[in-house]
Amino acid sequence: MTTAEFLALIHPWDRLPAETLDDVAAAFQTQTLASEQTIYRAGDTLDGLYVVRTGRVEVTDADGALLSSLGPRNTFGERGLMRDGRAVTSARAIDATELLMLPADRFRRLIDAEPGFRDFFSRTRAAALPRRSLAETRVADLMTAEPRTVAPDTTLAEAARIMRDGGFSSLMVADGGGLRGILTIRDISARVVAERMDPDAPVMRAMSADPVSLTPDAIGSDVLHLMMERGIGHVPIVGDGGLVGIVTQTDLTRFQAESSAEIIGDAAHAPDVDSLAAITHRIPRLLAQLVGAGTRHDVTTRLITDVADAVTRRLLALAEAELGPAPVPWLWLACGSQGRREQTGVSDQDNVLMLSDDARPEHDAWFSALARFVSDGLDSCGYVFCPGDMMATNPRWRQPLRVWRGYFQGWIARPDPMAQMLASVMFDLRPIGGDRSLFEGLEVETLEAASRNSIFVAHMVSNSLKHAPPLNIWRGLATGRSGEHRDRIDLKMNGVVPVTDLARIYALRGRLTAVNTRARIEAARDADIVSQSGGRDLLAAYDLIAQTRLDHQAAQVRHGSVPDNLMAPATLGAFERSHLRDAFVVVRTMQSAAAQGRGLP
Repeated sequence: MTTAEFLALIHPWDRLPAETLDDVAAAFQTQTLASEQTIYRAGDTLDGLYVVRTGRVEVTDADGALLSSLGPRNTFGERGLMRDGRAVTSARAIDATELLMLPADRFRRLIDAEPGFRDFFSRTRAAALPRRSLAETRVADLMTAEPRTVAPDTTLAEAARIMRDGGFSSLMVADGGGLRGILTIRDISARVVAERMDPDAPVMRAMSADPVSLTPDAIGSDVLHLMMERGIGHVPIVGDGGLVGIVTQTDLTRFQAESSAEIIGDAAHAPDVDSLAAITHRIPRLLAQLVGAGTRHDVTTRLITDVADAVTRRLLALAEAELGPAPVPWLWLACGSQGRREQTGVSDQDNVLMLSDDARPEHDAWFSALARFVSDGLDSCGYVFCPGDMMATNPRWRQPLRVWRGYFQGWIARPDPMAQMLASVMFDLRPIGGDRSLFEGLEVETLEAASRNSIFVAHMVSNSLKHAPPLNIWRGLATGRSGEHRDRIDLKMNGVVPVTDLARIYALRGRLTAVNTRARIEAARDADIVSQSGGRDLLAAYDLIAQTRLDHQAAQVRHGSVPDNLMAPATLGAFERSHLRDAFVVVRTMQSAAAQGRGLP
């Protein structure tokens, strides 16, 4: 791949006209570095702007603290160049690395000539987009609306001219039936040029058919994670009316979103379990970075869970590569905190397997091996085995769809304590890998059946009250009296779990398909399942409790400790303790309302 072709895959280079891109590409110099070789130190005069072509670069601040770990297509050095030409960070290769370097004077001429580049690389713009904004920004606000489209029978030569003249890095291939495919510069290089395809052939011969897409209500980190996991540089945005936009590799790769996406990208291509374990070892540092950047708790846990999802999918792929094709369709689902997208720095694994009803007894050997490979792999990656054996390695949780349907029907019809516990776990199921159609019908019919059974819901409410906020009879904070809980409160079991249980009840009553706790409360409030005031207060209480839990874990990581859920209230100031106590009072009040039928229709 030429330098121009490589740059055309990266924003903002992909927006340059072809002639300008060729000219700029010719000015780049190639540098080859050995592992651990220094590129520059803070205070050095910068030679130019760097782009990673292969390998990996570590960027640290003047005190040696890690700022980012950069891989192919990442750019660095711009901060110093946009100031006085001196480096404000230090950079070194941590693997054998190949860099492209645009000399400083050529970079400045490009900045002067191209307003889009000046905006992209200016520090003012970076300051206007805080590092945490990507995961809080909807795709609709990031995409380029009405992307350039061509018909499937457009010739490759004409498509190439359109891309050259318009400075497009991709074309959408569409007809009356909707989006058919996407043609990128990479396709032109790898399929048309490399395979000497006839330039008069239609674009449908070279396009990537049925490209993966997102909806306008997805978030920016969804785009970046999809790009890193699938190894693509363009994501079409498709709404109810068809194609509405395109998101390319822009400045999505900034701080925490870049960090989580980088881990996901590494996980998606890890060659073995040991490599995956080394990758997930970076999660605590990611957690500390996200919390330190002021990222909201629900965004942080979403990003942390996205990593677990990618690791799980990679293990599933590695297992299939070893075991061969599956005998029948299957679906791997997560439950618990991964299912709700609420993982923190402390997470075990909770998972199940749903099989096609075509599964026969002799097929179980294959699925048993799949479950063992993935669960063992997750354990090696830090997602320890579930203490309650809620894993696909347990034959009970590795069954055909008809058996799963019977499970749910039985739990709803006969809500004994065990059924309540199992239903609480299973109502948080979320598909991770495999044939998702196996779950769609089951999810809807189970919610409908559960919501109609008032006795079942009443038992679920009663079961949820077993997790009480840590308050004494005077409504002060109640800490443990012995062992590791002495003078501490469990911010999981007595903090977030009571809210999670309430949110699940609201979802059952309203037949709400949301699985995430915060999303369930918001949906319940909007649907008048819970009162407006009660929903508002519970959201505020949950936000405070969940954020306090993450702050506690991030502090432990920064001090070199293993994160946990046990926090000593004495570590908080009087003001913080008072607000945390108030939050627990709100949760207890909402539990009482649920128990008495108040706050619910």
